[in-house]
Amino acid sequence: MAKAYVLMNCDMGNEKNIISKLNEINGVTETHGTFGLYDIFAKIEADDEKEIQKIVTNSIRQLPEIHSTMTLTRSECDDLFPSVEKNDIKQGENTSQAYIVIHTDKGNELEVLKNLSHIAEVREADAVFGFYDVLCKIEAKDYDSLEHVITKSIRSLSYIKTSMTLNVISEQEK
Repeated sequence: MAKAYVLMNCDMGNEKNIISKLNEINGVTETHGTFGLYDIFAKIEADDEKEIQKIVTNSIRQLPEIHSTMTLTRSECDDLFPSVEKNDIKQGENTSQAYIVIHTDKGNELEVLKNLSHIAEVREADAVFGFYDVLCKIEAKDYDSLEHVITKSIRSLSYIKTSMTLNVISEQEK
């Protein structure tokens, strides 16, 4: 299965409406409003990368309220960059979420993924192609815990050059 993440900038104040429209698009499996450089985050899953391209080009980029997008496609080379997913999440247990996009030292994406897999709050992580090298989703019981994981656990990992955090805005959820 192909997977991609789309980071979007949009008309201010229309995030909730755009998120609702994105959730109606077949293949869009997750959407969030975010604080940070981007306004909205979407996760797309499809049978192949051609279908991902169609979803982004023919559906997401056609929404007039969206000004720009950055698409990060997941590496399909599972031997080199294994996908890390933790399925033991209890819905509603964690109230604070964020996505972190990471620039790694060249060639060390796998090592960063391995290190992220040992952090309990990291729920999903992928090596991606695009402007960034790794993307991960973190969840914590509250904002203070989330902040601690980001500053003390993730940012201190070896081979991470820079990171950008996109905090999820819970009031924009569908």
